[in-house]
Amino acid sequence: MQIISPRQHGYLDFLTVILFLLAPVLFGLSEVPALLAYGLAMVHLAVTLTSDFPFGLIKLIPFTVHGWIERIVGPTLVAVPFVLGFADEPMARNFYMGMGLIIIVVGLLTDYRATQRKS
Repeated sequence: MQIISPRQHGYLDFLTVILFLLAPVLFGLSEVPALLAYGLAMVHLAVTLTSDFPFGLIKLIPFTVHGWIERIVGPTLVAVPFVLGFADEPMARNFYMGMGLIIIVVGLLTDYRATQRKS
């Protein structure tokens, strides 16, 4: 069931960028999780702005590829606290696992082919 349109997905992308930027302060993240959050905010913003969908400024990345990127990022975020060694920090672990799960769910609900059908 794909109920999230490309435009709605764009709003969620910008919300994701804001959450990654605010997470270090809001959740008191230590150095590695904080630096990762800032880096992910920048990467997520870059992917959003270069995707071929309503919020893309430079439409380089097909929206279907944007979806595949998020299909990789979601599960990776769930695993990252364990891989990078901050699973013993509850706030950081829960933030990254939560963001990963949210990205997975949004990915499952987004219609990544909607932009192709309108062409």
